[in-house]
Amino acid sequence: MQVYADHAATTEMSEAAINAMTEAMRTVWGNPSSLHTVGQEAKVVLEKAREEIAECLGATAKEITFTSGGSEADNQAILTAVKLGAAKQKKHIISTKFEHHAVLHALEKLAKEGYEITLLDVHENGVVSPDDVRAAIRPETALVTVMYANNEIGTIQPVREIGAICREKGVLFHTDAVQAVGHLPIDVAKDNIDMLSLSAHKFHGPKGVGVLYARRGIRLATLIEGGAQERGKRAGTENTPSIVGMAAALKEATAHLEENTAKVVPLREKLITGLRKIPYSHLNGDRERRVPGIVNFCFEGIEGESLLLLLDMRGISSSSGSACTSGSLDPSHVLLSLGIPHEVAHGSLRLSIDETNTEEQIDYILEAVPQVVNYLRGMSPVWEDLECGKRKHFFAK
Repeated sequence: MQVYADHAATTEMSEAAINAMTEAMRTVWGNPSSLHTVGQEAKVVLEKAREEIAECLGATAKEITFTSGGSEADNQAILTAVKLGAAKQKKHIISTKFEHHAVLHALEKLAKEGYEITLLDVHENGVVSPDDVRAAIRPETALVTVMYANNEIGTIQPVREIGAICREKGVLFHTDAVQAVGHLPIDVAKDNIDMLSLSAHKFHGPKGVGVLYARRGIRLATLIEGGAQERGKRAGTENTPSIVGMAAALKEATAHLEENTAKVVPLREKLITGLRKIPYSHLNGDRERRVPGIVNFCFEGIEGESLLLLLDMRGISSSSGSACTSGSLDPSHVLLSLGIPHEVAHGSLRLSIDETNTEEQIDYILEAVPQVVNYLRGMSPVWEDLECGKRKHFFAK
């Protein structure tokens, strides 16, 4: 059996997205910036997609800027806050220890340039405390950036509460919502969000295209210089087919949000219940406050990469964390932020499912994972030391 359980890394494109893109490539191939009829036909389609995406987020079309994906949108949001803050002598930024590297690496670069960065703890349950955010805000704080849902463990953050605190304090609030859009109900106005990043390939849209939402009145900093596209804030001819495909995928995901959630959550719960039966296993992050389809476990005494390869041999596609860091030998920074030791964090498994998965596939996963874990433990010197008492177990049996 083949089981794709890595939807947090990327999703298969939907027929709606493929059809919309194919139609756009065939009929509106002109440059949207051109003044002639062929170009303006493409412009009409582009702006319709912008309106559709805005509607799905509770935004207006003028608040939507197209990007190459979530990473670019994150970087542009942070740079925008930095430039706006600099005008007021504000050089302090607040984030969390388990953000996506698109945020963390941007903040590391700013730290080298003299900005002060505060990274908040996320506690054992993988949820940021709004009180911690409030306590960290200072008069010189230019930005708070906290992800909507974590890409590795799936925990949902109290975005609305954090946004309200930032609004009260007069501080810009950005959220990386790459793992949330298309899977959770989002309204940027009700959630008190100033800037939001999303990426199409996380909800069955094409790769290489995304959005930065910026609340009206926020003047975006420019990352890519050149032409006047995207109101002068993102140079380069717009990728009309991909943008149209993104809009089609998001409309479909939003329209079927309740239906998909009702299907996926029971599958997720069955997966969690089954994997918890493995001795010395641990669910990472709060069980209830999580996106519908992400499950992340640690198994003591094994190495995660071996687990992934053996599962792949059985037809199960999974991961040990973010696909963006799959080549790294270091344990997940997300799991370390939860207080999990290095040697245990190495034995992690992320299974991310969606509405395309079936109960039969979940049963197959629950049959395969215990077998592979037992096999790996059987030849692990670390597991032998744990079992004979030379080392102490970190998790309860």
